[in-house]
Amino acid sequence: MEIDDPRTPVPAADPEASATGPHDLTEPPTPAGPHTLDDLAADAWSLTEGTPRAVLGLAGPPGAGKSTLARALVAHLGEGAAYLPLDGFHLSNVQLERLGLTARKGSEPSFDVWGYVDLLRRVLDETVRDIYVPDYDRTLHEPVAARHLVPPAARLVVTEGNYLACDLPGWRDAHVLMGECWYVETPGGVRQERLVERQLAGGRDEAQARDWVATNDDPNGQLVEKSRDRCHRALSTIGMDPSRF
Repeated sequence: MEIDDPRTPVPAADPEASATGPHDLTEPPTPAGPHTLDDLAADAWSLTEGTPRAVLGLAGPPGAGKSTLARALVAHLGEGAAYLPLDGFHLSNVQLERLGLTARKGSEPSFDVWGYVDLLRRVLDETVRDIYVPDYDRTLHEPVAARHLVPPAARLVVTEGNYLACDLPGWRDAHVLMGECWYVETPGGVRQERLVERQLAGGRDEAQARDWVATNDDPNGQLVEKSRDRCHRALSTIGMDPSRF
């Protein structure tokens, strides 16, 4: 499937056009796939029709492959797309300690959801200037400012994170700003392996890594799974051609 090259000039959008909420959901999403990256990129790019800029959300439990897919879509679409990870809105370790959330880092209340909502609004409203986007550094174990950029040329912003479809304060406000939100799911055993490897790479030993996954990542994933029916489609990167990523 071919996709319009986002680097090709497009007709100016109606100045009266504004971001609308997500497309109507008439029934729970059913798993679909395997998809090709071409197919998903074409579907993502279609969200920009009739609007200066659109946001695609990728929700799903920890370790499902959201960031991998988001980065792949942005790379495939080129300068017409930009990446905005929720992980940049992790609270700092100082704030987690203040709130008693150090052992629940990555849980729903450990994010600055209102800061995230404000940035989503900015990327939809401010389309003529550079907008800087924070990230999370897994070496520093802290959020870092301005690692990513949404330039004026970006007509699609791909954002990803665990809680994007949750029916909770703040997350509801984020969800309505997305043209669509897709649910990325992966078999539990695959996710567990990925999550343990992530913790090992972050400096924990085997026992600590498995304990963190059991006491933190697993409960977070259970909360996220409840949001699946609020997504427009469910998909998996399992079976996709890794050479295209």
